[in-house]
Amino acid sequence: MAISGMRKALVTGGAGFIGCHLTEHLLRDGHAVTVIDNFSTGRSENLATVKDHKGLELIELDIVNDQLEKIFHDHDWIFHLAALADIVPSIQKPTEYFQANVVGTQNVLEAARLAGVKKFVYAASSSCYGIPDQYPTAENAEIRPQYPYALTKYLGEELVMHWHHVYKLPVTSLRMFNVYGPRSRTSGTYGAVFGVFLAQKLAKQPFTVVGDGHQTRDFTFVSDVVSAFLKAAESNVIGEIMNVGSGNTYSVNRLVELLGGNVEYIPKRPGEPECTFADITKIKTLLNWSPDIKFEDGVEIMLENIEYWGEAPIWDSSSIEAATKEWFELLK
Repeated sequence: MAISGMRKALVTGGAGFIGCHLTEHLLRDGHAVTVIDNFSTGRSENLATVKDHKGLELIELDIVNDQLEKIFHDHDWIFHLAALADIVPSIQKPTEYFQANVVGTQNVLEAARLAGVKKFVYAASSSCYGIPDQYPTAENAEIRPQYPYALTKYLGEELVMHWHHVYKLPVTSLRMFNVYGPRSRTSGTYGAVFGVFLAQKLAKQPFTVVGDGHQTRDFTFVSDVVSAFLKAAESNVIGEIMNVGSGNTYSVNRLVELLGGNVEYIPKRPGEPECTFADITKIKTLLNWSPDIKFEDGVEIMLENIEYWGEAPIWDSSSIEAATKEWFELLK
């Protein structure tokens, strides 16, 4: 088992956006890391900087269909980030989302329980709040998932907390708000705002802003999210659900102002809140965690790494309308 401060960590979805940054940080801190990913959305290129690191083991594996227990044996920390994301595909393929985000989470929990891990950290989603009544939104707000992705991530969190209650598995669940940063997703149906805008900027196309652009989002930089995951793993705090946010909320119009370029406004989408804004009092108190990256600095880092989005799909108003047609029909 781990010695003198070093831990053996396992990251599901470790080739994904947040997972690759978490993996890099764990390795820099001297921990051994096992990454499992089925590469349905994760990319091996995301781990290019650490692919030859002696502390990294990369396993191509599906958390729904493959055996996990032997792989989980002898690991101290489990970070469960593997999931299907995006709103529109979850509406179109709810069964696939239930399998990945609910059944997959149950499989990971059982493997962690049988392996006797010391800490299990779950990547939950603030989408469970739906359209909340209060901002900033605290963890005790009413749960109102608006689409299958939000529902399945919340059901996964319910499983995590149940495994803690029944089996005493030492868990922490972190509800993330609008995470952005280098290597954020470039694929999938229109919805991931930074990937969409940066690809449009590279192609010298206008930014497609939903509604009037006055809606605000709690844009949280990925390195701050990673630090929250590490704080959760290192802490003795268990059985808690905590928001992870930036401590502020920013309009989409402010984002395109910082990115610089022309704007095209497109119809507002049903089921989306006018604001996302995390109350982070709880995580500050329990984990002594606070975000470090200012929004303006984070956007500048994105622009410095803009070439990453050179192969991302370039959306315009007509392709967005076609891609989100079912969304509008079902959630109106």
